Amino acid sequence: MDYPKGFFSFGTNIGIKDKTKDFGVIYSEKPCKAAAVFTKNNFPGAPVIVGKEHIRDGVLQAVVINSKNSNVATGEKGISNSRQICSEIAKSLGIAETSVLPSSTGVIGVPLPMQVILPACAQAKSNLKPGNLDEVAEAIMTTDTRRKISTRKIKSSNGEAVIFGMAKGAGMIEPNMATMLSYILTDALIEGEVYPILKDCVDLSFNCITIDSDTSTSDTVALLSNGLAGSVDPKEFKSALLEICTDLAKEVARDGEGATKLIEVRIKKSKDESQARKIGKSILNSPLIKTAIYGGDPNWGRLVMAVGKVFDEPIPFDSLEIYFGGLPVKGADSGTLKKLSEYLKKNSEIFVDVVLNTGNKEMVFWGCDLTEGYVKENAYYTT
Repeated sequence: MDYPKGFFSFGTNIGIKDKTKDFGVIYSEKPCKAAAVFTKNNFPGAPVIVGKEHIRDGVLQAVVINSKNSNVATGEKGISNSRQICSEIAKSLGIAETSVLPSSTGVIGVPLPMQVILPACAQAKSNLKPGNLDEVAEAIMTTDTRRKISTRKIKSSNGEAVIFGMAKGAGMIEPNMATMLSYILTDALIEGEVYPILKDCVDLSFNCITIDSDTSTSDTVALLSNGLAGSVDPKEFKSALLEICTDLAKEVARDGEGATKLIEVRIKKSKDESQARKIGKSILNSPLIKTAIYGGDPNWGRLVMAVGKVFDEPIPFDSLEIYFGGLPVKGADSGTLKKLSEYLKKNSEIFVDVVLNTGNKEMVFWGCDLTEGYVKENAYYTT
């Protein structure tokens, strides 16, 4: 696997909840130009609060993540714990405390087990290995069934730059910034401000997915660039970054808790982005649509309902067009409905096109079906 130059990392188990990997650290040998976007939830986790402070100057050199506990709704003690974790990592690595980005993901409302986390922080430097980022991608998982990784190479002044992206998330997912975490590391030297590039890519990827309509308290997407591969074309970099963010966003949706199908909704000829986003999310957040797709039921009336319940965006019914896998569904006859049912049952990726005919804006959104597996996962999550 290709890794960007100058990054070291590890992922390991320190005993937070079980025997799976639950603790990871990423370190760059050189300070990185950095940017991050965070959840808009009104009750952000302590690491989000601290992370916003640390990213303010646009420089990071390390990321520390624990899974199985989100350090959310833990009050001032939780914030103090997050700061202490950054302090211990900084001491171990010999860097500034404010250059450490903390993240936590897992159960809400439970204090961090600092008795196991702080010793792990103190030993961080000795556990670092060159590259090794796929190990961190495993350590950040909670209910995920697999690691989520995407990489790209682009030309640079020193030959070639690598962009490595990882993400986790399978439940409590409707990013609005994007429980979801994503870290993107690159050795490309990026000219100008990093935040606008990251924000644009996030808005067209992570902010276009939903699994269950719940915006996590811990969502974080961070981009770190150490510049060791030399300068790159800004347009090429942004294009590659968007591809990575889109790959990861789709993998999060595909791996939704209990999911069997990835659903791609393409909103076409909408008035503007706001209209497209409202209607796309309305469709993907409908339990009736999600369960129909799971069961192979070509109940296209549920799509009409989902478009119509966006009360502040009335769409003329006569001009509304709806397609499943390219097949028109509005007023479909029995033969077409049978084909639609077969399409839904046989495919693991379902494509839905909704043509609003109110303008020329097009956007793509991703989600998943709703199955018994989601209920089982979340009905007994902490018991």
